[in-house]
Amino acid sequence: IEGIKPVLNENNDGIGYRVEDGVFKKFCNSARSFSGKDSNIEKPYVFIIDEINRGNISKIFGELITLIEDTKREGMEEAISLKLPYSEEDFSVPSNVYVLGTMNTADRSISLIDTALRRRFSFIEMMPDEEVLMNMGIGNISIDGITLDIVAMLKTINARIEFLYDREHTIGHAFFMELVNEPTIDKLASIFMKSIIPLLQEYFYEDYQKIQLVLGDNAKSDDSLKFIIDEKVIAKNIFKGNVEDVIDLPEKKYSINSKAFENINSYKEIL
Repeated sequence: IEGIKPVLNENNDGIGYRVEDGVFKKFCNSARSFSGKDSNIEKPYVFIIDEINRGNISKIFGELITLIEDTKREGMEEAISLKLPYSEEDFSVPSNVYVLGTMNTADRSISLIDTALRRRFSFIEMMPDEEVLMNMGIGNISIDGITLDIVAMLKTINARIEFLYDREHTIGHAFFMELVNEPTIDKLASIFMKSIIPLLQEYFYEDYQKIQLVLGDNAKSDDSLKFIIDEKVIAKNIFKGNVEDVIDLPEKKYSINSKAFENINSYKEIL
């Protein structure tokens, strides 16, 4: 809400301090000044805290944790205010201020959200929404004369992830929004290689057999279309002597096929 900033004295003979309004205080004052112009109009002011679960909740909110409650807002029956420690001004939160916090439910740090915060916020689940891609005109894209149904592909991938893992780890539609300005095979390959594949590797702890299932590589018409290539492992070609009775060896080895990302048919056969 407020902060102390060191400044040079007027005579430049030492350091002094100045009280400065914090971001949230300025935001609330702006919202308050608007609502005072016309009591019949309440313009909403939205304050967004991204990745709120990754921050230090007590430092982000502090004494605000009570002031942001609906019933404690300025003008409400149970309205309260507090005296700020530096300026000693009375401070309250206007009723037209809305605080939004975003978080990823697949993120383990969600467990850090304390009870006080949970009681004061309404939680709204935002699952992947393929309709957004449709509305942006990229539900289908055409590359080299071949049409790829992006929406159907994403739905198929997410259905498989939900079956093999859970619904909290489904792929968001936002990854594919870059196709709006660049609906090319290079951009699609970049999305998969830099975002989708690393996510799947993390989700399944590099269990490439499950990643193959998600991407349909287990049933591609040609091995060249597989994003993840599997090869049979022959122990005697790698180790000396008989080691099969000593350690549990994998039956296959896996590698990422970079050429497949450049072929539109690799994506079509995900379906």
